Amino acid sequence: MEKQVILVTGASSGFGALTARALARAGHTVYASMRDIEGRNAPQAAAARAFAAEHGADLRTVELDVVSDASVEAAIAAVAGEAGRLDVLVHNAGHMSFGPAEAFTPEQFVQLFDVNVLSAQRVNRAALPILRGRGRGLVVWISSSSTRGGTPPFLAPYFAAKAAMDSLAVSYASELALWGIETSIIVPGAFTRGTNHFVHSGKPADAATAAAYLDGPYAGVAEKALGGLAALEPADADVAEVARAVVTVVDAPFGKRPFRVHVDPSQDGAEVVNGVADRVRAEMLRRIGLEALLAPVARD
Repeated sequence: MEKQVILVTGASSGFGALTARALARAGHTVYASMRDIEGRNAPQAAAARAFAAEHGADLRTVELDVVSDASVEAAIAAVAGEAGRLDVLVHNAGHMSFGPAEAFTPEQFVQLFDVNVLSAQRVNRAALPILRGRGRGLVVWISSSSTRGGTPPFLAPYFAAKAAMDSLAVSYASELALWGIETSIIVPGAFTRGTNHFVHSGKPADAATAAAYLDGPYAGVAEKALGGLAALEPADADVAEVARAVVTVVDAPFGKRPFRVHVDPSQDGAEVVNGVADRVRAEMLRRIGLEALLAPVARD
């Protein structure tokens, strides 16, 4: 196995923290990025350092606020300067929201898209020149089964943002292949245990409109939606499977990494729909004479 230098965004908790730790234990140099590592995330940064010491793993933390161009650029420069290179990006940063779509202000939608979608663009613009210069690399996107699976109500802003991120990942895949950069999209299902996504989800700013729904004809729907998601999840569902899936992708040989991996114990249907969509994408590229964009081309 070739040791990789990896940056994981949004690695203070949830999928990001689990993934950073799993990759470090697998023998890679991993930068767990998070914002405010001297303040609100100081305990998370300390926990990462303690994990590294306990397991003899090369897990490092780096200050990175995904909604700040300057912070992203500084973090990428710091990683490349310290490690001498960068091999893998893991786009994991994101935030969830819960409530009637109408009750979220446009500004809230903008903020959610900033964290879930534009953050990846910021990181790509700072990091891809390094990967392109090396002629080899891997970009991993942590998507969501909500992009094409069954979607319960009251998660519209988050679902829309994750769908946009997934679409961005698919477009980037064909534009990076000839640079020798692979793309893998990891698609977790709705894990209701083991992460803080639902606990820390954003709420609508327009409380009056939210109440009109939740105290009116949609009374009880929110509880039923959340309860239903939890009931679909098997008792043995392990959120760490998402991190293990990322490790498997990273450790796979160049040119053999899967385009998409589903980790969905609840089986909400995303794997079926994505299978069709990804096949149609491949067929379209073949029809227009761009089949070469379906697989990375080594440049080293």
